[in-house]
Amino acid sequence: MKKNNKFLALALGTVLSLSMLAGCGDSADTETPAADGTEAPAADENGGAESSDSDSGSGSGSGSGSVYWLNFKPESDEVLQDVAKTYTEQTGVPVKVVTAASGTYSTTLLSEMDKSAPPTLFVIGNQEGVKSWAEYALDLTGTPIANELNTDAYNLYDESGKLVSIGYCYECYGIIVNPDLIEAAGHTMDEIKDFDSLKAVAEDIHSRAGELGFDAFSSSDMDDSSSWRFTGHMANLEYYYEQEGDIWTECPATISGKYMDNFKNLYDLCINNSLTDPKELATGGHDAENEFKTGKAAFFVNGSWEYEAVKDDVPNATMIPYYCGVAGEEKAGLNCGTENCWAINCKASEEDQQATMDFMVWCVTDPDASRKLVDTFGVMPYKQAAESTNGFLAAANQYSENGCYVMNWATNFQPNVDSYRATLVSALNQYNADQSDANWETVRTAFVDGWAVEYNNVNG
Repeated sequence: MKKNNKFLALALGTVLSLSMLAGCGDSADTETPAADGTEAPAADENGGAESSDSDSGSGSGSGSGSVYWLNFKPESDEVLQDVAKTYTEQTGVPVKVVTAASGTYSTTLLSEMDKSAPPTLFVIGNQEGVKSWAEYALDLTGTPIANELNTDAYNLYDESGKLVSIGYCYECYGIIVNPDLIEAAGHTMDEIKDFDSLKAVAEDIHSRAGELGFDAFSSSDMDDSSSWRFTGHMANLEYYYEQEGDIWTECPATISGKYMDNFKNLYDLCINNSLTDPKELATGGHDAENEFKTGKAAFFVNGSWEYEAVKDDVPNATMIPYYCGVAGEEKAGLNCGTENCWAINCKASEEDQQATMDFMVWCVTDPDASRKLVDTFGVMPYKQAAESTNGFLAAANQYSENGCYVMNWATNFQPNVDSYRATLVSALNQYNADQSDANWETVRTAFVDGWAVEYNNVNG
């Protein structure tokens, strides 16, 4: 039996409350992860990505039934299609995987749930999702899949105590670094311990980019495939520090923006010491991942889900925190948490519910299947799942072992998330085109006042 509890034991004291938050975003669609970091696969007629064949039919062994998994993570689509195909080949049970395009999970879920053959397995990733979808969720208390968990830190419950959804992976995000390029520029990773030292290294690399053959940061595009890295993930540093140790357990109606200057510190560093002119970020089209993989940039703002994509090209890649000039940040760790939680559709037939349960248990107990899933997800919090080999999660673990604090995913509270982020993207594009104080004030307004506006839109 393999476990990966060291990081959980060290880090989840902070993250634990996050899984029980009273969030205020749209259903499960808080991005990112997912957060996701790659261009979504082409949509099919079901409103999602390419899917495996899935007509309902008779399964083998446990009886008839089929599985329809509406996937939240575009970057994992290829692996999930392979896993689904393998399961069908082994059991005869039809498994369909449809992957919602990046940033569209809420709308795709609404559409798919309204069809005659809706998803049997879907994501409820925060407490707002619980409010919206609990009536569609089977109570997982005491079920075979819940009994395979090695932690309850990511479980989400409704007001009655029903176990609505359970985490299937947890993640971290920050700044991915190529240590070899740092050394090639005459620096060491040990130098980077706070914002001032990160700024010194990044600005030096940028000033000598022509000589060195690489720049500091990869592109920070503001199109839909990339903007979430800043309007969702990097925004988290402001929310995290604004909590000032009193971790949010429900969505605040307003935020103060007390740490907006710190957000600006890091954001400015990224866009002004990069391969791409800030004025060119609005339309996107730059492949930040490829820029990092091909050695064109030393820093890449992203998360643990990128490890599999970059490890072969940058085997020494590691991850550092969002250094932004906050006092004491030399003890900062990475941003750790999840919005990836499985729910079973209780309105599906009993046969399909059982088929889905059997499939989930197989995913986390079969050595080959769990290996493939852990390699794409980073880690799965289940007793028999394959052990994580994700170097970025190992970095998160190391920060925790060194006594650094974990930055919880306060960004999961963003109210009316799609609208909130769209307004912030618009303001950031205006600022990117002209970095004036007046335009930064527009960003501040979108960030802070926009929170209250969207909170009121959701809560009345």
